[in-house]
Amino acid sequence: MTDVDLDRLVNVADFERVASERLDAGALGYFAGGAGDERTLRENVEAYARRRLWPRVLVDVSDVSTATTVLGREIASPVIVAPVAFQKLAHPDGEAGMARAAAAAGTIMCLSTIATTAPAEVAAAAPGAPRWFQLYCFRDRGVTRALLDEAIDNGYEAIALTVDAPRAGRRERDFRTGFRVDATAPAVAAAVGADAALTPAEIFALVDPALNWDDLAELASDCSIPVLVKGAVRGDDAGLAMRNGAAGVVVSNHGGRQLDGAPATLDALEEIVEAVDGRGPVLIDGGIRRGTDVVTALALGADAVLVGRPALWGLAAAGEAGARRVLELLRDEVELALVLCGANSPAALGPGLVRPGPALN
Repeated sequence: MTDVDLDRLVNVADFERVASERLDAGALGYFAGGAGDERTLRENVEAYARRRLWPRVLVDVSDVSTATTVLGREIASPVIVAPVAFQKLAHPDGEAGMARAAAAAGTIMCLSTIATTAPAEVAAAAPGAPRWFQLYCFRDRGVTRALLDEAIDNGYEAIALTVDAPRAGRRERDFRTGFRVDATAPAVAAAVGADAALTPAEIFALVDPALNWDDLAELASDCSIPVLVKGAVRGDDAGLAMRNGAAGVVVSNHGGRQLDGAPATLDALEEIVEAVDGRGPVLIDGGIRRGTDVVTALALGADAVLVGRPALWGLAAAGEAGARRVLELLRDEVELALVLCGANSPAALGPGLVRPGPALN
């Protein structure tokens, strides 16, 4: 495999192209694919093309910062690394390399429950860097408890409880390639009692489909760190999450990988911001490919965004260095978008900067 000249890759799409050339068909289908006809997968991206930025002028933008604060932690960029499973399938650097990339970019990495690297190893790879842990509640609550304890003991600062995946969505790319996960995931091995090569559907069969609001309230009450609910697209569910102890909400449809036909996350954002009503942060993932997308989401009320595939494409293209470069590119694009919108910081953005319009493709 030849080295990649990172200076020649100037945006996320460039990294996606290189990653698609380097990944085998099964891994590429797993990371790139969505559920069913992949309408929601496409809509996540296309929703941003239906918004216009209406910039202010004659604003002093000689001193602009992309820094923001989420759950009391200041970060250099409002772009957080979303949880993505099985990162060693993309590159041997895996989750440890991604953690170092996020640390170098001054932002948070959220580690997947079904990572190919244990929480303690990821913490050791980037000591002192902020990190969150994404949680699936397994049917075996002992395994779930052990994962939580490991994350908390190793300095993870928040839990992102995923609530939109009681079963795996119908991911037909995986069916066509016969994709099975050969990489060892410590949490999966613990849940099945041995290392095994499983399909995504078999892995999600380990998740408890009976998870409910009482479970959230118990987790939030017992947990010593904040619990975010990840996977809401309805305002009423966001309100219930806050009433049951959530510290905030991540607007997510699992990257279009669960219920095909669910709304684009950007289309759901304002309803959830209204429901949360300032009681905690609202974050969003899905479809973010440009700094202008980030600024659009922030202007509509998000406190920060999470990116999964863009960071993963960086990792697949060039390991830790590639992931870091993607995060730096997005941060630079955010800074330029702030300048051109007449905003000195993410906090200066507001809904008046965004208006609907016909799709631009």
